[in-house]
Amino acid sequence: MAREKTLPLLWLLSDARNDARLEAALAALPARSGFVFRHYHLAPAERRARFEALARVARVHGHVVVLAGAEDWGADGHYGARGPRGLYLAAAHDGHELQAAAAERADGVFLSPVFPTRSHPGAATLRLQGFHALAQQSTVPVIALGGMTRARADMLGWPRWGAIDGLA
Repeated sequence: MAREKTLPLLWLLSDARNDARLEAALAALPARSGFVFRHYHLAPAERRARFEALARVARVHGHVVVLAGAEDWGADGHYGARGPRGLYLAAAHDGHELQAAAAERADGVFLSPVFPTRSHPGAATLRLQGFHALAQQSTVPVIALGGMTRARADMLGWPRWGAIDGLA
């Protein structure tokens, strides 16, 4: 499938808690990694300015830049809402949401949470077996998310994964 070949294997997602480390984290990622800019905590003008600054850093290092939301800020794609161009990445937590991502013709889907995560403390997790059962049924390329680190990605045995804290 062509979209699987062009979709990065490694994804860094932004958050208020990793903001101070993002420039260094983007520099440390392998070229052609993905970066999802979220920063929901910022006011619109501040959010756009931070996006532009981090997008410049990401592009210097050869990364794909994805914006959470549909704003036309020149991103390579959008997360959670279909934007005017580029990749469309969805989020899923169960089989129904994976089917919805396929119906929406998403280019990729973040399936989470695989492991316990600070983003959703106390939330039920998919764990290894649950993640694989869902991911293997998906017709959309799946990106593992939720408590992911390099060690957990190796344990999961899944090539495409993303993190907030685990990469920043």
